[in-house]
Amino acid sequence: MDNPDHIIRDVASLRALYGEPVGAAVSKQVDYLHPHYQALIRASPFCVLASVGETVEITPRGDEPGFVEIADAHTLLLPDRRGNNRIDNLRNIVADPRVTLLFLIPGVGETLRVIGRAKISVEPSLLMRFVMNNQLPKSVLVVTVESCFFQCAKALMRSKLWDAGVQIKRTALPSNGRILEDITKGEYDGQAYDKIAPQRLKDTMY
Repeated sequence: MDNPDHIIRDVASLRALYGEPVGAAVSKQVDYLHPHYQALIRASPFCVLASVGETVEITPRGDEPGFVEIADAHTLLLPDRRGNNRIDNLRNIVADPRVTLLFLIPGVGETLRVIGRAKISVEPSLLMRFVMNNQLPKSVLVVTVESCFFQCAKALMRSKLWDAGVQIKRTALPSNGRILEDITKGEYDGQAYDKIAPQRLKDTMY
């Protein structure tokens, strides 16, 4: 694994190994939100947001299908709902606007990748467009689309992500409270944390 002769260090070597993309792999990519791609976004209740900065960050975002609003064929609006205030992605965007969004749709194997540049807006009228349970988002990401394309279903097929028959019960893994208690060497009471978690999530959803 550490043999330097087996490490690829340049794009030319990558191309020699993988070859050039051809056919649909190239044709599917456009620099705007095609109506078919817009349909996928409207159907999606979940996306992953990635950004770059001193660190590379990636966070899940989710709400009712269509929670990412299509302002026009070149612009997406993503409300930033209540969270843990780490603002990992937002800190990156302030310094470097480059972002990628990966949209997933339950039961659908294909995903949609959107690459662009984001701005963080707190314009009152824009925040009001995303009011939920009488709560405004803290901010709205305004994403200017530079590239958009679907990715085939192979990854989700291999992982069986939507196959209910292979789903794992949450109780089969360490709980959040147990993780915190062990990582902090007892600073957190794991059982107490887990006990109030369901109500805390409900109360802080928006």
